[in-house]
Amino acid sequence: MSYISNTGDDRKKMLEKIGMKTIEDLFTPIPKELRLKNRVQIPVLSEMELLTEIESISKQNAEGLACFAGGGVYDHFIPSALEVVLSRPEFMTAYTPYQAEVAQGTLQVIYEFQTHICRITGLDVANASMYDGASASAEALILAMNVTKRNKVVISDSVSPMWRDVISTYFSGRSVEVVFIPMKDGATDFAKIADTVDENTAALLVSQPNFFGFLEDVETAVDLIHKVGGKLVVGIDPIAQALLKTPAEYGADIVVGEGQPFGVPISFGGPLVGFFAAIKELIRFMPGRIVSRTNDVDGKEGFVLTLQTREQHIRREKATSNICTNQALCATAVTIYLSLLGKEGYKHVALLSAEKAQETFNKIISLDGFEPYFNRPFVREFAIKTPIPAKLVISELAKNKLLAGIDAGRWFKSLDDCLIIACTEKRTSSEIDRLTESLKELSTSGILSSL
Repeated sequence: MSYISNTGDDRKKMLEKIGMKTIEDLFTPIPKELRLKNRVQIPVLSEMELLTEIESISKQNAEGLACFAGGGVYDHFIPSALEVVLSRPEFMTAYTPYQAEVAQGTLQVIYEFQTHICRITGLDVANASMYDGASASAEALILAMNVTKRNKVVISDSVSPMWRDVISTYFSGRSVEVVFIPMKDGATDFAKIADTVDENTAALLVSQPNFFGFLEDVETAVDLIHKVGGKLVVGIDPIAQALLKTPAEYGADIVVGEGQPFGVPISFGGPLVGFFAAIKELIRFMPGRIVSRTNDVDGKEGFVLTLQTREQHIRREKATSNICTNQALCATAVTIYLSLLGKEGYKHVALLSAEKAQETFNKIISLDGFEPYFNRPFVREFAIKTPIPAKLVISELAKNKLLAGIDAGRWFKSLDDCLIIACTEKRTSSEIDRLTESLKELSTSGILSSL
């Protein structure tokens, strides 16, 4: 559909219709101190001039930047075939696939997405994806509360602080007791967990690996929460998962995570795509929708929306959530990515990431002034103690086209000297050497003496 802008006369008529005199009148409810003081000056350009201007702005991006940052969003290689398939008009649509008349092709893609997630987690059922990993974790806790009829959840501080913020926002209007358990040496303090979970606890949320990239004692988590009749919710790194026990093997009830590493570009932090899997007993409490494979009256195989438990489809008081989209295009990208890689390719990506992380770790801790922040096993992400605040390390190395990691001090005030570094299969030995050399130069520069 072509876009035809409103004329001045059109705007005047619309304002008169709603009883307003000026555009500014529409913003009366917004406090004056929050309004933009000066008008944004948008130049009038021809198409050719506009393209030249946009290209000029795009060149301000750091081309050739080696990304060692993680924290939930990772710089993985995306096969060219993925974009070719994803850009087909059958998939590249703004239509949200939740209606009964969704095309068979789209339904099959969603079904294949669910299948991939079930194979990765080992759990019985997966839904047709979620907004992102953070909101999926909140929805998982809500599911646990609905099932157990309890209103208390316990969350380890080693879970992503961004996830914890989203959970707190979700529960701000609910009568929920949310208990955050401080970490001990970079991991969940299970002694405190044992003292906190009780007969009113609906769920315990931990991550495997955790926000710092370290492995958690999830078997202990299972024992503690199941002993009181609650549910274990585990947030996983989907790439690291290829090298670890499946959540089903250690008894998780619900598994959530961020699917961005599976073929979705970083794109300045979004859009993302969450995944959500659970044991079979919880299927009717799951948010969103589920696609199944069946046969019609003529015996032909087909795909159908089997469960739709959102408030637009069933009685509102019976709804499990008001999730209204499943990030279908991103979920399609995930499906294509995993289908292209296959089982061995998926594991190979995880192995390469782990090997490069170990190489990076060993080289950095050999430098004066840099040491492991916590002595714990990791897969492809780890924490380093820096001789100067981590945010300064990041800003200084950015000048050398290196995104050194993320600053844990953004969320943990006592950890302002903690740099969390992640590796993917894209990081080359030359990039790792550049990072190491830059850190070495930084530690011997005048910056240290000036602090």
